[in-house]
Amino acid sequence: MSIDLKLLSELREKTAAGLGDCRATLIEADNDLNKAIEILRKKGEIKAAKKADRATKEGIIAVSGDSKRLAVVALACETDFVARTEAFQATVKDFAKKLLTAPDVETFKAGASQQIKDELTMKVGENMQIAEAQVFAGETVGVYVHSNKKVAGICVLSGGSEELANEIAMQIAAMSPKYLSPETVPAEVIEKEKEIYQDQLKSENKPEQIWDKIIFGKLAKFYEENCLINQVYIKDDTKKIKDLLGSAQITEWARFAL
Repeated sequence: MSIDLKLLSELREKTAAGLGDCRATLIEADNDLNKAIEILRKKGEIKAAKKADRATKEGIIAVSGDSKRLAVVALACETDFVARTEAFQATVKDFAKKLLTAPDVETFKAGASQQIKDELTMKVGENMQIAEAQVFAGETVGVYVHSNKKVAGICVLSGGSEELANEIAMQIAAMSPKYLSPETVPAEVIEKEKEIYQDQLKSENKPEQIWDKIIFGKLAKFYEENCLINQVYIKDDTKKIKDLLGSAQITEWARFAL
């Protein structure tokens, strides 16, 4: 069976597994990338799954608004050279301001896309597109944009302070949670994790009578890594995000990355 070289490269990038392991696994998975990743997880061959989250586009993120209503726009381009120019960054900031006052996101996107087509592409000489455009509103809206302007976190709170919302937004940007809480993790995701853990324990020849206890601990670790309120606070490892919240509640959150 022939191997899709593009898939082979992508599998290595996402898993950091060895070339031979990736090649054999793709053959076993019949060139199905997702199935190959699952097989490697079960074999314990994934060494750096977080590599899958690395940025693949150039561009920057800009925000406009206040702690009650905030617009976020990410404009993607081809090269970092263009993304770092003052003109490009000013354009993204202007887009964020326009989104804040637009009647809706789709109207904004249509106007911004036309402006890109009519003015920016010809002027800059690169293809550009609106990668993200969203408006957040609530009792308290927190925001954090990383210094490289390629990663941003948003947290909307009911109760709590703007400072707290900003801190949680930083957590979101830094730790990239997938879910808000264990209760919001889809049942099929949990079942798949349990299946993978069982296969790992079986391959490690662990006694079956202790599987439940080990799997319980692995799920707790999964929740700590993937659920926002269960994550360890990046500024104080003695606390979790749920400890910071107190009576406040997260009503909306998002992470943006280019």
